[in-house]
Amino acid sequence: MEKSLNRILKGYSTFRDKYAHGDASVMQYLSMYGQKPEMMVVACCDARVDPALILQCDPGDLFIVRNVANIVPPYEKDNFHHGTSAALEFGVNFLKVKHLVLLGHSQCGGIQALINSDGSTSNDFITNWVSLIKTDHTSKCETDDVAKLALKKSYQNCMTFPWIKEKVSTQELVVHLWFFDIKTGQIFKHCDTSNEYEPLVADECQP
Repeated sequence: MEKSLNRILKGYSTFRDKYAHGDASVMQYLSMYGQKPEMMVVACCDARVDPALILQCDPGDLFIVRNVANIVPPYEKDNFHHGTSAALEFGVNFLKVKHLVLLGHSQCGGIQALINSDGSTSNDFITNWVSLIKTDHTSKCETDDVAKLALKKSYQNCMTFPWIKEKVSTQELVVHLWFFDIKTGQIFKHCDTSNEYEPLVADECQP
């Protein structure tokens, strides 16, 4: 445990050397002018799937919300607490991001919990949360296939947010469905024309 903590603290020192030292540092600039990311990412909490690391981004490049199984819930305007929805509202309406990436991944524990949600497992929140992306095919497919189906369900949920739907229709916002394969470190994007996931090509921005 101590060795792991020391490695983390060394990483913090490296971060400060790279981004925080000097009057012209990245962090100094971001403090003065604020954040202006053009891309928002809805990612999973999985420790192996860090969007900023995968995309090699600097601080300020990405607006990220992470939750179990990278789920976008449906639009529900009520008195309950909606963390992911609040992040979407801030990113889309206040930061005015131009790209919204729904980033799924292989070997997802949240998706596996969805597949195994037969009532025999006791937990306080997980089963109810992942039920948001349950489909008729959930129990019939492999974990990674369900994860890809879940991305489509989250996309459908995105379109229930009136301000997301409006910005997509006016082409102010593009929603991307990306799937990260942990073993190969490769991202696959959903192609509307083929309805398949194809390798993401560098500098390619179309969904």
